Amino acid sequence: MTIIKSNFKIPSHQASLASNRFAFGEIVQRLIRRFQLALVALALTMSVGVNSHAANDSLLADSYPDRYTIVKGDTLWGISGKFLRDPWRWPEVWQGNPQVENPDLIYPGDVLVLTFVDGRPVLRTLRRETVKLSPEPRASRYGDAIPLIDPAAIEPYINSPLVTDANELKSAPYIVDGYNSRLVLGKYDQFYARGIEDQSIDKFRIFKPGRHFVDPVSGESLGWEARHLGDANLLKEGDPARLTITKSYEDINIRDRLRAVLVEEALPFFAPSAPQNDKIRGVILETPNRSAELGALSIVAINLGEREGVKAGDVLRVLSQKKAKKDPFTGEKYFLPEEKIGLALVFRTFEKVSYAIITDSNQQIVAGDALVSPSAE
Repeated sequence: MTIIKSNFKIPSHQASLASNRFAFGEIVQRLIRRFQLALVALALTMSVGVNSHAANDSLLADSYPDRYTIVKGDTLWGISGKFLRDPWRWPEVWQGNPQVENPDLIYPGDVLVLTFVDGRPVLRTLRRETVKLSPEPRASRYGDAIPLIDPAAIEPYINSPLVTDANELKSAPYIVDGYNSRLVLGKYDQFYARGIEDQSIDKFRIFKPGRHFVDPVSGESLGWEARHLGDANLLKEGDPARLTITKSYEDINIRDRLRAVLVEEALPFFAPSAPQNDKIRGVILETPNRSAELGALSIVAINLGEREGVKAGDVLRVLSQKKAKKDPFTGEKYFLPEEKIGLALVFRTFEKVSYAIITDSNQQIVAGDALVSPSAE
């Protein structure tokens, strides 16, 4: 066999060109792979963004502003309604400023700004700061801060009305006579009362039995609403003791009762939240005028109290009652379902009864409408 040797060689410039083509092809492949990875990452990012915006859409109001300047007369509930679908959820998006003394309080002149952190909406304040020229103490007045709800709506209910029971109605001190034998008393009138055992107490509420609260579901007696008639101060100890009327909201008569004032309660500062028990269920109790229809800022008594774990600040969703109807064609009876018609904020609690203010309503609310946790669906 003859072996033929060839002296043919690839020119150096062609070899270099082939090598360059191979290298270029590899670079192109790498770029394609990187582009594909970038597309995958972009798709994931867009997916997260869509989900985040979907979550935000369920939290934010349809036409929320980017910022809002607080003015006198605003309430935190009303401001939150400009940004959120459910104003009671404002603690979920609130971010207090750590550099100010009271980061959870906002004041007229502050600017609320809505931003997004990791796709989550965040509300924070831009506060106009005051330069301190000398090291002297400065108090921050809570009364100047924006309240959660209008204080005027609930202020009459903070120290009254009262919820009492049959025992107190029998044992409470009572008015026996007017100072000048007057039978109908008013502001600045003096009177005599018996049954004041601890005469070191000098302030009293004057009341008479009002509504008898009865649970419409169980029939249980929940207590009596004590109608607050006025306030009185002790002038002279004894049996009977002599007192003077300092405030009068209605006519005061012989046999009306007294309750000692041990602590003057101030307007509460609380953050709204869903009740700890998301299975809680109650109803709005009878109103003084049974035919009255209720709306925003109406005060209602409910058949839920401290024994059910209800506390001031709890938000409850109002549901319309199931109503029996008659089919116009078949004559059969059917029931309209419960519908979401409003929100109520609990602001004062007793053992078996609480008082709440209706903050939002999309139709008239009446006694007997149901109350559930806003997180219950």
